[in-house]
Amino acid sequence: MNTLRCRGCTDYRLTASYRSGSPGDWSYDAHVAAAEIGASSNYIESSSDSVDDMDPNDKQRITASVEASLLSLLGFSKRPRPKGKPHVPESLKKLYAKQNSISSSNIAKKGLHTRSANTVRSFSHIESPLDEKFQSSNRFRLSFDLSSIPQEEVLKAAELSLTRIALESGSSKKLARILVHDIIRPGVKDQHKPLLRLIDSRVIDMTSNSTISLDVHPAVSRWLQDGNNHGLLIQVSSRNRTSDSHVRLKRSVDESHDTWSSSRPTLFTYTDDGRSKMASASEIMDRRARRAALRKNRRKDGRENCRRHPLYVDFVDVGWNDWIVAPPGYDAFYCNGDCPFPLSDHLNSTNHAIVQNLVYSTNPAMLPRACCVPTALSSISMLYLDEENKVVLKNYQDMAVIGCGCR
Repeated sequence: MNTLRCRGCTDYRLTASYRSGSPGDWSYDAHVAAAEIGASSNYIESSSDSVDDMDPNDKQRITASVEASLLSLLGFSKRPRPKGKPHVPESLKKLYAKQNSISSSNIAKKGLHTRSANTVRSFSHIESPLDEKFQSSNRFRLSFDLSSIPQEEVLKAAELSLTRIALESGSSKKLARILVHDIIRPGVKDQHKPLLRLIDSRVIDMTSNSTISLDVHPAVSRWLQDGNNHGLLIQVSSRNRTSDSHVRLKRSVDESHDTWSSSRPTLFTYTDDGRSKMASASEIMDRRARRAALRKNRRKDGRENCRRHPLYVDFVDVGWNDWIVAPPGYDAFYCNGDCPFPLSDHLNSTNHAIVQNLVYSTNPAMLPRACCVPTALSSISMLYLDEENKVVLKNYQDMAVIGCGCR
């Protein structure tokens, strides 16, 4: 087994092991790999040491150290331990697929101000005895536990997703309005009525099944700020006052868990953990230009100049596929190659690197020559279960190398 280790520079470090036949010829190995933001260097090949020859205690120690480093990189204090098979809401799956098709570390959702958000969480309605006080199918309460949202994250948007039940086609009622209220203060019998704040409404066609999205950002923002979360009051108003079942609230006796999970009331929160970085159109074009330039970097003497190489990070190898729903792994890539004197334009070097190589050419003992390091990185989207067993969609920036250069 050949091991690549990087030493000597200052931006980004990836240590990986070569495995024949893995995706891209390079695969993450938990015993000898680490990914750390904050240190970088050239990669030098070493075939003298093999993890297979290590003492079992050393293997365990290295594995634990690597796992701790990666968990810290992803923002976890400990490894999530999922309870049962997770249900991923269909809207989260679509949003995940959309994020993988665009070059941005931020989450964009039509109709919501989510442009600066990089994390999406889903919360299911928590049934309680208070629900029994709302006997009418036209008026009901929804409650959500948001304690898993870190205090340091900033709320950017929140939406409530409800599943509509179509009335019979012969019904005279065609349209209705759904109103959502923030319960500022719950009512007390014989003392005072509840204090409500209308925050959104939608007109719906009552003869068709559909999913309704309501903007509940004002309510969720208040809950996170003052902690007074009494839930939401939903009302369905129509000209015909007869009672009908409009929205799915409870699981049917003969209904499967998966079917119910896909139709139960769900709250989605969009937050920013402070790590997000928008990618402008000009930056994306610059990245494409750099990728084209790096194709010209093979030297006449057979040695390769600084360029990007394949590196595949496999979450199955690490044993994290039980809590990382998607992707199963991703192409991280790494930078390796010579930074010869004089530096060519296509090596994407800085003025400092040019000067450093100039000094190195006259006095190699004084300093090392410029290093091959990542100059542009992109984000990846991940669907995972957090410590509270909640499904989370999060964008992590600077996880994959786009361009390399001499620095």
